[in-house]
Parts: sequence; structure tokens; C-alpha cells
Amino acid sequence: MFAGHDVSRLADRHGTPAFFYSASRLTANIDRLHAALAAAGLEDRSRLLYAMKANRFAPLLTYLKATGKVGIDACSPNEVEHAISCGFQPDEISFTNTSLSNNDLQRLTRLDGLSMNCDSLHAIRKWGELGRGRDIGIRVNPGIGIGRADNDKLHYSGANTTKFGIYKEQFHEAIALARQYDLNITKIHFHTGCGYLTPELDCWEGIIQECLWFVDQIETVKIVNVGGGLGVPHVATDKPLDLPKWAQILTRHFAPRPVTLEIEPGDYLVKDSGILLLTVNSIETKRDKCFVGVNAGFNIALEPAVYGLPFLPLPARPRPGATQRVSIAGHINEALDIFYHDIDLPPLAEDDGLVLMNAGAYSSSMASNHCMRGEFKEFLLFS
Repeated sequence: MFAGHDVSRLADRHGTPAFFYSASRLTANIDRLHAALAAAGLEDRSRLLYAMKANRFAPLLTYLKATGKVGIDACSPNEVEHAISCGFQPDEISFTNTSLSNNDLQRLTRLDGLSMNCDSLHAIRKWGELGRGRDIGIRVNPGIGIGRADNDKLHYSGANTTKFGIYKEQFHEAIALARQYDLNITKIHFHTGCGYLTPELDCWEGIIQECLWFVDQIETVKIVNVGGGLGVPHVATDKPLDLPKWAQILTRHFAPRPVTLEIEPGDYLVKDSGILLLTVNSIETKRDKCFVGVNAGFNIALEPAVYGLPFLPLPARPRPGATQRVSIAGHINEALDIFYHDIDLPPLAEDDGLVLMNAGAYSSSMASNHCMRGEFKEFLLFS
């Protein structure tokens, strides 16, 4: 069962591969975050911005708009315009990106009310040339990264120098450049990694402490955007993120400061709200390994191959019998195309349905037509 629906019947009715998203789970995830912030005394000093790069399915965005509980974090002009087409207003959208072209910037300047976060000296200069006297945010880089289980593939900052944000060494130059163009710095933004859970919260607090240096350099800062990165469990040994502890870290450091907080969850809101439903094409043992081949590949669900994030497979309708150790393989002609290595599952047969959990984020939105195998469907389900 998923979102009140029999998964096998969904496969019979709609075919596979297909993504299904649960509206009720999405709402519950939003409400859980709001409740944690309220319990920590931050309800009136914070707002959620959904990181729409996680999933841009138009019915899902329209549903989010209808809840009235989130704004949008966007990272391209096309994302901004897509969010607007789904009902969001420019003043509900915060924009952050790197390596912006002149055309990108010109498109963005047409949208009154859009919150612009400049992540480089180049962006500050170009934004200033297109219009003086506006408010801006500055994305900073504290040189510390965070990710699920210390997965450095998920880090946006850290020991290695990255393209994201302005480091301490350039920060005062960034302030001077903003003043040159009469730009008012009202926001500090940072996003340092993805998928963190409770064991990583000490690192998260260290990031907050490091970023307060940037916040305290500028008296005009009214908003601090702490990015996203809140993770969800991927395997049975993972525990859900301790939201009260997470929110108390924010309270401990921002309660004394007269700022509004912005949080940009993507994974946390939609990842466990979605599944990818597949069909078993083949089952074959090669040497000592049994491969279960399915009718989709890593090109429509990239995270296991690219980031090493496991998408737990489950049979849509388990058969009786002893479990068997199998590896779930896609139909793309690439060595990376394995969804899950060596997992014990109930017996499977050709044409059975197979579900990949946690496929609600960074799957369909990152899909490609590699090998011309990019076909999939998407559905938003209501219980």
C-alpha cells in the first residue's frame, strides 16, 4: 500500500516505470517541520522555502502553493518562471545559483519582489550594473561541509574549495562591491550539504557557529537563510532526524539576533513522499550473483549511482518463500546502472512489480533520455 492505494493495482492501471507521490505524506512532512520550529519558539521568525530542484512536477508544486505553508527556493530562471506558472508570486521565491549568464540576470531583474542571493563577486557586480539600490542576499561559504553518513559527494563546502558562495577572504570585498552599486545586503545565505541526520547535528551546529561571523559583519542583515540538507532515513538502521534537537540549535544561536530564518528543505519534504514503481524484466544468476533486471535505469533515478544513496527495493506484492540475495539492475548499457547491490528479498518472478523507496526527490527532476530510455510517468496521489 502507498498513499492509501494498492501498489500492484497502480501498476496494472498506469503501467511502469512510474513515479507516485503522496499528497498526505508531503503535508505531514511540512507540518512536522513547522511544529518543530514552533516548539522552539521560531514560528513567527521562520519560513519554509521548498527547494524545487528536488521535484518540479507541476501538480505537486500547485498542491504546495495551495497549502499556503511554503515558498520556493529556485536555482534557475526557468525554475522561477515554472514556479510562477504554478501559482507562486515572485516575492514568494528566493533565488540562488552560480555561474549566471547576462541573459539569466536580465530575465531575473524583470521580476519585482524576487529575492536574489548573489554567490560571487561576479554576481554582485552584474546585479548592480542592472539596477542600483536594491536589496540582495549574499551566499557565503564557511569551509565546512555536511552530508548523510559523512558522504563527501553531498558536500557543498568543506576542505576542498568549491564554487559555491563567498569565502571569508573575499567577504569584505563583497561588501565594498555591494556598496559601490548601492545594493543593500539584507540576507546571508549558506547551504553546505545534503541528507544529514541526527549523528551529523554536531557538525551542523559547527556550521551555524562559523556562519554567524558573516551575519555579524553587516548591521543591515534581516534574514538568515540556513539552506536545506535535512535528510530522511534510507535504510533500516537510519533513524529519523531529531527535529526538536535541530530546531533547538537554531534557537540557541539565532534567538539573540533580530533576524528571520529561512529554511530550504527539498529532500525532507518530498523524498519519502515518493516511490518509483517498476516491473521485473528478468532474473538471472551470473557466477555467484543473482541479478533482477527491471524496466528502468539509473538515468531516471540517479542518486544511487551518482551519490551512493540507497533506494530500498521492495516487492509490490511479496510472494511466500525463503528470501534470496539479489542485486537490482537497470536496463541501461552502463556499469553504473545498479539500483541496489546484494539485498535479501522475498522470491520474485518476471512481470512482478518492484518499488524503489525514497524516489520523491532528485529522481524525475534529474532524469535524462540516455540510451533513449527516458520514458516514465508521474502521478500525485490523494488518500
